[in-house]
Amino acid sequence: MSQMNRRRALQLLAALGTTGLVAACGTDDTETPAPGKPIRIGLIRPESGDGKTIGIDIENGFQLFLAMNGQQLGGHPATVVAVDEGDNAKSGQAAVDKLLAQNVLAMTGVVSSTVMSGIRDAVEKARVPLIGSNASPPSLQSVVYIWRTSYVLDEPGRALGSYLRRTLPTGSRLAIVAPEGTASQDVINGFRDGFGTDDPRIIGDPILTTANPTPGDNEFGAQISEALSRQPEGIFCFYSGTAGEQFIRQLRRSRWFGDIYAPGFLTEGNILTDLRSTLVNADESLKAGTIQTALNYSADLNNNANRIFASAYRKTYNVSPTTYAMASYDAAQVLDKAIRLAGAEPTAQQVNLALGKIGQIDSPRGPWQFNQPRTPQQKWYLRKVQFDGRLLSNVLINEIATLG
Repeated sequence: MSQMNRRRALQLLAALGTTGLVAACGTDDTETPAPGKPIRIGLIRPESGDGKTIGIDIENGFQLFLAMNGQQLGGHPATVVAVDEGDNAKSGQAAVDKLLAQNVLAMTGVVSSTVMSGIRDAVEKARVPLIGSNASPPSLQSVVYIWRTSYVLDEPGRALGSYLRRTLPTGSRLAIVAPEGTASQDVINGFRDGFGTDDPRIIGDPILTTANPTPGDNEFGAQISEALSRQPEGIFCFYSGTAGEQFIRQLRRSRWFGDIYAPGFLTEGNILTDLRSTLVNADESLKAGTIQTALNYSADLNNNANRIFASAYRKTYNVSPTTYAMASYDAAQVLDKAIRLAGAEPTAQQVNLALGKIGQIDSPRGPWQFNQPRTPQQKWYLRKVQFDGRLLSNVLINEIATLG
């Protein structure tokens, strides 16, 4: 899908109604200026594999902003050119080359940290801004044309680690389990930095599982047994999607009902619906042991920007928005502001310069702004899996850090 079709956009606007449109877009009695020169924006996301679901979310978030703003960015009619990032540096390079050949004004997206690191030099050489809306490895330093609206990958672990350092009782025992790979190492490093690298409440070295688990009832069996042999009261882990579902299911089947702590990716999306029978007793109460996660967004945040965004997202896609969709919606917001600042005939270099001048973003996650490394300075929230009415949800507990 390269552009949300006209009928879908009209359905969204009708669903929002007059009040929603006023809140989302503002009102003005002055004459609407004529649209500027049409522009193309490249959207890089995976079309298959483990990242496909995240790719759908970031495409949905970006397209939602366009639908709510007359299919324009900065007063210019905008066409989205979507390409497949694949799963490695070579496929990511091919995606960037394809977009540059179509003279895109800017690019956005990118789910895989491997792809993001692999395309760094190509983006910098092309001097076309990339507003990444997911992948954000800490190793991505000293960039000029790469901005990120998501987070740096060590931040969710750091936020949760600093919170648990303050709140876990003396004498607690916490094990760390995560898949092999650089992304896991980034998350674990952030967690240990926040918690304290020498804190005795962390028992033993991290236990690593395969990076690409196959479907099965005992994929993590050996590693779970090793973790439980340490007799932990809690486990910090780093999984998402199908792997996260498998890990939680197998952990509970092992008859361990301690507390699970993780970056919010563990329970993002539809995973809680799939895990309901694992987490809920027959009497509709949660089984022992909590699941607490740290994330830069929660769909139940009570601010005006989120009420507009979350309501429109649910009406359009029939699901609650994820952090991935929110970050992509914000990428569109950022481009909208920068392109408007760049003037009537924007160039890629002018847009990149304007990105440093846009100031604070009124985001569904709460206000944030770019810091010097071109990543968000933003709040982090603690969420707990519990019932919201009859729906099992990630319920916002409190704010736990500001990072960036």
